Amino acid sequence: MPLAIVIMAGGKGTRMQSDLPKVLHKAAGRALIEHVIDKSQALDPEKIILIVGHQAELVKDSVKHYPVACALQEPQLGTGHAVMQAEEPLQNFQGEVLILSGDAPLFTLESLQNLIRFHRESDAQATVLTAEMENPTGYGRVIRKPGTDSVEKIVEQKDATEEEKTVKEINSGVYVFNAETLFSSLKEITTNNAQNEYYLTDVFGVCFRKGSRVAAWKTPNPDEIHGINTPQQLAHAERLLTKSRGHS
Repeated sequence: MPLAIVIMAGGKGTRMQSDLPKVLHKAAGRALIEHVIDKSQALDPEKIILIVGHQAELVKDSVKHYPVACALQEPQLGTGHAVMQAEEPLQNFQGEVLILSGDAPLFTLESLQNLIRFHRESDAQATVLTAEMENPTGYGRVIRKPGTDSVEKIVEQKDATEEEKTVKEINSGVYVFNAETLFSSLKEITTNNAQNEYYLTDVFGVCFRKGSRVAAWKTPNPDEIHGINTPQQLAHAERLLTKSRGHS
């Protein structure tokens, strides 16, 4: 099954206290986006699409030595809107689409390979990479159908009931979709929410409504799922990347 990878790299990163686009901050000697593209290339995809937005030219320039296609998200209307920009470059593509974030460099190649393999074997239209967190506060929770690897719903912290908040399995923001399911579902989501944005997670609501199977694969290593929003998180990622490099 052919694979395409969409990497979201359009964010401002306001909490980084810097004018530099978030994905160009460095950890372990390289820009965050480079760590993500390297792992993407190792999966041998047919295409890698980088969604650029904030300081798009700077980001494009920094990845010009990579075989990636850039798609511009302008204005920036949320994660769902970001992925919509990949539809044209992936016209006529029939296969699976892996969605990654350019500011989440800690996923291992092994975990991404396992996620894709699991998606194929479980005959799902969409698969979420999850992790179990001791303190899941702030993360979207993944609610499974009892005793299965099927997902019943994904609920944001602010919308979760008290019972749902006790769930420790969280949404990492990394997904595999069948291309047709992804792009047809994106046409059905709206900006009818507090942020007036298109949320990528609303695609799962469309899947649930249509009875499409959504599965979840849990990484045994919750450290992998950390994205980077602050200088402190960048320093933490630096330590983890340096440590993993020492082991590899």
